[in-house]
Amino acid sequence: MKRPLALTAEFFKGRRDAFIKNMKPNSIAIFHSGDVFHKSADANFSFFQNPDTFYLTGIDQEESILILYPDAPNPLWKEALFIRETSEHIKVWEGFKYTLNEAKTISGITSIQWNKSVESTFRTMMHYADHVYINLNEHDRASYDGDYMDLRKLRAIQRDFPAHKYERSAPIMAKMRMIKTDEEIQTMQLAADITTQTFVKLLKEMKHFTSEHEVEAYILYEFHKNKAIQAYNSIIASGQNSCILHYNDNNRPLIKGDILLMDFGCSYSNYASDLSRTIPVGGRFSPRQKQIYTATLDVFKAAKAIANTSLSLMEWNTEGKKLMEEKLIEIGLLDKTEVKNQDPNNPLYRKYFPHGLGHYLGLDVHDIGNHYLKMPENSVITNEPGIYIWSENLGIRIENDLVVKSNGVFDLMENCPIEIEEIEDLMN
Repeated sequence: MKRPLALTAEFFKGRRDAFIKNMKPNSIAIFHSGDVFHKSADANFSFFQNPDTFYLTGIDQEESILILYPDAPNPLWKEALFIRETSEHIKVWEGFKYTLNEAKTISGITSIQWNKSVESTFRTMMHYADHVYINLNEHDRASYDGDYMDLRKLRAIQRDFPAHKYERSAPIMAKMRMIKTDEEIQTMQLAADITTQTFVKLLKEMKHFTSEHEVEAYILYEFHKNKAIQAYNSIIASGQNSCILHYNDNNRPLIKGDILLMDFGCSYSNYASDLSRTIPVGGRFSPRQKQIYTATLDVFKAAKAIANTSLSLMEWNTEGKKLMEEKLIEIGLLDKTEVKNQDPNNPLYRKYFPHGLGHYLGLDVHDIGNHYLKMPENSVITNEPGIYIWSENLGIRIENDLVVKSNGVFDLMENCPIEIEEIEDLMN
């Protein structure tokens, strides 16, 4: 069976209605599932549903296609969902697949067909439509030179229908997904709670672990026990590894006296959480570790205090970097005079804080959204300052997930231990 679905058919219907309001007259929009990627020999990577397709349908299965044609002359074409036809053979080898009725119940779409009919139906539709909305991966941090389903389908459609006008779905989807509904926030709270509970339990069990991979295994166990999966590859980084931003080997022995930086989060009902905490392997922070941890926590609290809908994500990141720069001067890692005379295109704080303060969060960990528009009410962002001192094998990062409001933020991880005393008490 599929993992739990926390959202209702009414939610998915509302998302489709919102998208349709942004379409030009007499337009078709088409959304495909994510690819099933080949791994090696006869093995594939685990399937990951295209977030936009899930957002509009709730369907979490390969080879699914959604077509929206609100001005269609045939009522059955206004919303049409095509899914993979199951069989006894598929049942034996692969297990559960949606029936037509199950897909209807989940999505709220009445016109459900097996996907073997999608090509002929789509071709007929196209003879009556003027515009076609295509959904491509337009994330501004994406750097992928491979091929994927929506791109392949775009080339095929343009080849067969070169005279139609082609439109982009991505700007509409980005604007919609920036603003979370109450149902989405409730789902993200569930994901944040599972991640928080996992961290609390982990602190109590730390004395039993001897390596980074044992810590990672415990996290995965807790996620799966709660019917969640990891939203991204966990970073379990001790010693000098704590200074590697995207460290994923997770295989070093844990050594008393070292710091352990952990960046992990579960995905529940396809919505991600994102937590970072840094703890002492031996259960007690050294004086130097306390100093750097406290400095990072000070920036975390100051950045959290200024986040609201009057700032864009870019503006908030810029303010956060100023806060970090001031803190690095205060603790002696930067010299005030040198900072005053620094190259503005290569600021000195980057030596110790080389990444951004936060990003949008949702169906993707680095969720889509416009960084230059004011953060809308009910957008969700991460707050993750860090200080990394390679010469001391000391990296500290602290991160929570925040719902942005006009008067501040609501912290989805408010109950997650963050103070030095809390962490040490739970570990001992």
